[in-house]
Amino acid sequence: MTAFTTETPARTTSVGTAHTRIEGRDKVTGAARYAAEVPFTGLTHGWLVLSTVARGRISAMDTQAVLALPGVLAVLDHRNAPRVTTDYTGMMGMRPDPTCAVFQHDRVPHLGWPVALVVAETSEQAREAAESLVVHYEQEPHDIDFTGERPDACTLDGNAPAVTEKGDVAAQLAVSAVVVDAEYTTPAEHHNPLEPHAATARWDAGRLEVIDSNQGVAWVAGELANLFSLDPCSVRVRSEHVGGGFGCKGVRVHQVAAVMAATLLHRPVRVALTRRQMFSLAGYRSPTSQRVRLGADADGRLRALEHRSVSLTSTVYDFVEASAGVARVMYDADAHHTANRVVRLDVPTPTWMRAPGKAPGSFALEAALDELAEKCGLDPVELRLRNEPERGPVSGLPFAGRGLTACFREGVHRFGWADRDPRPGIRRDGRWLLGTGTAAASFGAGAAPSTAAATAHADGTFTVRISAADIGTGARTALTLVAADALRVPPEHVQVRIGDSDFGPAMIAGRSMGTRSWAWAITAAAGELRERLAGGTGIPDEGITVRSDTSAAIEALTSAERHSFGAQFAEVAVDVATGEVRVRRMLGIFAAGRIVNPLTARNQLRGGMIWGISMALHEEAVRDRASGGPVGADLAGYHMATHADVPHIEADWIDDHNAEDPVGVKGIGEIGVVGAAAAIANAVWHATGARHRHLPIRPDRVLTAGRAATLGGQSTAHPHMSR
Repeated sequence: MTAFTTETPARTTSVGTAHTRIEGRDKVTGAARYAAEVPFTGLTHGWLVLSTVARGRISAMDTQAVLALPGVLAVLDHRNAPRVTTDYTGMMGMRPDPTCAVFQHDRVPHLGWPVALVVAETSEQAREAAESLVVHYEQEPHDIDFTGERPDACTLDGNAPAVTEKGDVAAQLAVSAVVVDAEYTTPAEHHNPLEPHAATARWDAGRLEVIDSNQGVAWVAGELANLFSLDPCSVRVRSEHVGGGFGCKGVRVHQVAAVMAATLLHRPVRVALTRRQMFSLAGYRSPTSQRVRLGADADGRLRALEHRSVSLTSTVYDFVEASAGVARVMYDADAHHTANRVVRLDVPTPTWMRAPGKAPGSFALEAALDELAEKCGLDPVELRLRNEPERGPVSGLPFAGRGLTACFREGVHRFGWADRDPRPGIRRDGRWLLGTGTAAASFGAGAAPSTAAATAHADGTFTVRISAADIGTGARTALTLVAADALRVPPEHVQVRIGDSDFGPAMIAGRSMGTRSWAWAITAAAGELRERLAGGTGIPDEGITVRSDTSAAIEALTSAERHSFGAQFAEVAVDVATGEVRVRRMLGIFAAGRIVNPLTARNQLRGGMIWGISMALHEEAVRDRASGGPVGADLAGYHMATHADVPHIEADWIDDHNAEDPVGVKGIGEIGVVGAAAAIANAVWHATGARHRHLPIRPDRVLTAGRAATLGGQSTAHPHMSR
């Protein structure tokens, strides 16, 4: 037994100083193992067979020929697969997507629906056998046509009410001096994390173990226990390193199929998705059609705000891309209406994608605000500042800090906004027209109950265990800094272990709530551990461990609007002959609470802004009407921003301290995306005089908009855009 000494500094300052990633060397040298790289004795491989029709029934399947192929061990389909249940409520009160309950019936609700799993000794054998499996279908007509005008669109509550209403929009629009009424659309987009989805399942001494790539091990373990009606204590999920998530790495078909096969074969089974399969099985961001109506006095103060959004979902599960929700936080008006509606089509189920709802919603709302500023003859920044709400526009709750005004003021100074000529189509650089634009951003800063364990060792070091997930954000490093400060020791004295469901329940890496939730639990555990050690009690060889649970503390929080905020600025150049748009520079200023690690935080914010470039100018998933499937389901056919498209990007933050906040940490993984596409679209208008209400802003659309503006006699459109 070793006595604890209190000779450590009374205060350390690890939080707020730049630290390289703790696991960085392992990742660049290949020592860090991802889900598909962990070896197992007797490992077998499963390959999914996906439907080739968009709607219908499986009428026959020739499995005998496949079973006779070299190395093939089993073929699972709806006739022999273990039964699972989806009759339960999972994490955060959500019901599971029935898509993950594979091989339970002969129905096919969309192209790429899993119809079988072939298991073989090697991955190559499994793939060859899967591709040779002949499946017969009774095909039915399918419907994939998405528009905002479909009469079968229905309101649907998601994580928030579908509709909010106050005041009379029509009446306020009628008395408004200035009105904007426009439709904005965004296409379907795909996550495409660098590491594809993969999972290995095995049974060991009556316990199910799954090695996976996911955003929450406790979440996946709980879902698997529910699906297979298992004792939760008999399921362990590990996910040490994750090569990107962005919302799509939750409970998917590959984990469930692997568990099914491992249960039947009594051997470890690995199922990994191909890039093409991910376009059908990993979720995506739904396309949206959004109508925004704004009414304002001549001085730009809003009297009416209506934001209505339509998105799509599958016929098997209702998922809402709640794009109208962004208006419920950003701006108030005497009449304030928002609504989210969905259309059920024969397509895969959408899911959360970085800044769900807020990314497409901010494009529509912030583009409409820019149009309103133009009509009012006001600077776009000034218009936003004049419409800053004192309380939540819908909730009526006070803001627990709202740093948007400070973000804009800092951004105006840093970006050189004051030198901007407000007239569009004026600035040139050779063949390029130049323009600048801005937009506001917000994202929720919530917290979810989590547990953590902190252990003091006899050698003076500490270990913290928490079921957190590092999906590439640097969470492992950030939590080490938080723990070091809470324990008042250098970071080198702390080891943080994550990615194991045996560590207990904790929030997933999602909704920008991960770091805040985990930091709270770690701080609580570390504080109690220090109190235990301060009594002078010696540390036994096995160490002293305390465990925290933040459920009660989070429940006791006062009701308030808690968000991160930001101001986005962009400068673009538009080629008047080709319609090419190039972003030349971007600046984002954010109010995001206490920044734990400036190095990784800045990378997160810049990464989000780059995603905004991709959203504004490149990304567009298209479905083939005849087949019902995605066109170009790979990283060659699906366009996204690359290094050549990324300009000089600055991301910074203001002081955003709230004395009443017990943690001070807010999420930053998503707010960098919000508003970025709108800032770019607004800059394109400033460069050309032509509005773009439909993303992405492709060269053909730029040329078409320029011709339309010229033919329509709009003096703000540059004449060369008619070429």
